[in-house]
Amino acid sequence: MGFHTKTLGAVVALTLSTAAVSAQDITMNVGFGAPEDSLYGRFGAIFESLAEEYTGGSVDVRLRCCNQIATEDEGFRAMQLGTVDGFFITANNVSPHWPLMDVTVLPYIFQNTDHLARVVDGEVGDFIRSQLLEDTGVHLLSFGPALYRDFYNSVRPVETMADMDGLKIRTPNNAVMLATFEAFGANPVPLAWSETPTALQTGTVDGGDNGTSFIRDMSFYEFMPNLVILEHFVSMAPLFASSSFMDRLDDETREQIMRAAVDAGNQFSDEVRTETEEVREWLVSEGGMTRTDPDRTDFIAAAQTVQQSVAAERGQEFVDLVNMINAAAE
Repeated sequence: MGFHTKTLGAVVALTLSTAAVSAQDITMNVGFGAPEDSLYGRFGAIFESLAEEYTGGSVDVRLRCCNQIATEDEGFRAMQLGTVDGFFITANNVSPHWPLMDVTVLPYIFQNTDHLARVVDGEVGDFIRSQLLEDTGVHLLSFGPALYRDFYNSVRPVETMADMDGLKIRTPNNAVMLATFEAFGANPVPLAWSETPTALQTGTVDGGDNGTSFIRDMSFYEFMPNLVILEHFVSMAPLFASSSFMDRLDDETREQIMRAAVDAGNQFSDEVRTETEEVREWLVSEGGMTRTDPDRTDFIAAAQTVQQSVAAERGQEFVDLVNMINAAAE
């Protein structure tokens, strides 16, 4: 064997060896804006465990809480740019980047969390995944659990919709959510999540709404004494991944990561199914909040005007999705 042949063989062997090492040394940094022990952190921990199990340890998932790698408002764009591997982002914060996601944000569009689960597991969910990827280059790996958003404020208990009048309410910068609180009679103030705790604590705004567990996780009960159960939004905690990360994976590993995300979402959904009411009880008994459960007739009527006006603005594709969601309730 000549010198050049030996050299070529050594290069090939080194290349194959390097490729094998690389395949076993893939890191997936997954960000979220909430504390480590929040819903996102708990969902992420299940995904981390399953991803490493399914890939035989070839993918090392690293969870980055508390806006370490990006804020929730920045996370989607960062995935499009390829600077972030994955991120948990509430659906309403995806809408500025992909407006069709607002179909899941419409007030009272879902009759309950089971209705939402049927939607995302069916034709609408399949469409959202495929169209989002085609339009933005971002993969929706799992919709995650369905969660109610509860309302809270520092001014007064809310017994009727008239009690919402004039309250300065923090909302995400989402047109549907802004229109909803305007229809309820409040004065919505759009703020990024990273600015929200300070704005609530200093009185810049009078209140806001979040997934019930976030009210406890963020200790909002310490300065927001009034808990209002409206169940006006049923939200999700989806897990997304960038194309730059997914394209680094071979077909088998990519399927394993996608399966891990779906299984983690299903497992976590089962865990939190009864948790909302338990957290509400804790917020009253331990957190000292005063709970009201207003009659929702006026709220639902106001929400229906928002649904109609948004659908009329967004076009036929949006209307078709609304109709499909309504059909899934039957």
